[in-house]
Amino acid sequence: PMELRVGDRLTDETAEWEIIGRAYTTNMGKNTHVRVRRVDQPDVTEIRTWCAHERISVTRTTHAEGKG
Repeated sequence: PMELRVGDRLTDETAEWEIIGRAYTTNMGKNTHVRVRRVDQPDVTEIRTWCAHERISVTRTTHAEGKG
């Protein structure tokens, strides 16, 4: 989770989410938090938390796709 970048996307059982903030850790680096928003409803934001060693699957946007 610490390698997440702004603009990356991840999908879970609820929706597709876009990373909108830098990842940060708490609990002496054991937990990773990142701010995300729903792709289909941009006004819905959350802070997601993972164990720092946990593997998650993301889709990275390329510079050619644009972020704006």
